[in-house]
Amino acid sequence: MAIDWSGLRDPAPGTLVRARETAHFAVQWVARAARANLPAAADDSHTALAWDAQLVALVSAPFPNGARAGLRLAPLELAVLGKGRSERLALDGRAAGMVDAWLDAALAAHGLEPASPVELPYAIPARPLADSRELAQLARWFAAAAELVGELRAKYREFRPGPGPVRCWPHHFDIAVLVGLEQGDAESSRSIGIGVSPGDEYYAQPYAYVSPYPRPVAPQLPALPPGGHWHTRDFFGAVATADALLAEREPRAALSAVIDAAFQAGRRWLDV
Repeated sequence: MAIDWSGLRDPAPGTLVRARETAHFAVQWVARAARANLPAAADDSHTALAWDAQLVALVSAPFPNGARAGLRLAPLELAVLGKGRSERLALDGRAAGMVDAWLDAALAAHGLEPASPVELPYAIPARPLADSRELAQLARWFAAAAELVGELRAKYREFRPGPGPVRCWPHHFDIAVLVGLEQGDAESSRSIGIGVSPGDEYYAQPYAYVSPYPRPVAPQLPALPPGGHWHTRDFFGAVATADALLAEREPRAALSAVIDAAFQAGRRWLDV
């Protein structure tokens, strides 16, 4: 059953900044566990996460022994999940050093490498670990995003090589899929990325985006359906912010229209 996007209006999207920053900081423990226990991939995809709707959690790819690390958002909880054995730690009020020690011990209990020695190739500001009503709403946004992007992955499977996996990247913290439009090296081939970010330095609220690669040079920007606009600063693509979508009578339908229009524009620019 599709998630009702009208339920994302309360609390308001603009109130989720602190919850998003908390979750973004906390999910790096999962990313470190993945870096410590999975073979490195050239595109860093070994650190990518998936949304587990049943757990209400962002989870790592399975480790060699089948265990996974994960971050539940509601309540805020770190977990190491194995076959027949799982460890969980409520993060509300915890100090970072205590979480480091707990995670290393939990990983060791599953025969895995510790996460605390891992250094991330990017910086995420530390934030207090605290549960909140806004974290529960953030979880709803992640659930809605994962469902939407999963449906788009199925919709665009006609293209070759087509959509990759639906992933949440711990660096940017968005849930996205990359639709490959030509065979070849994934880093240089034509593609269109579609995703939902919980917010960042560009928009202090969740937003969806459609971004063609390579970036078109001086494109003529067509008008987008209600809720969408073109973003050109630092990154290029169609954007639909939460506030703009939720102002529409049918937010999910409005977003689908924006994505369809932007995807077709991207195909024209990329000559596919």
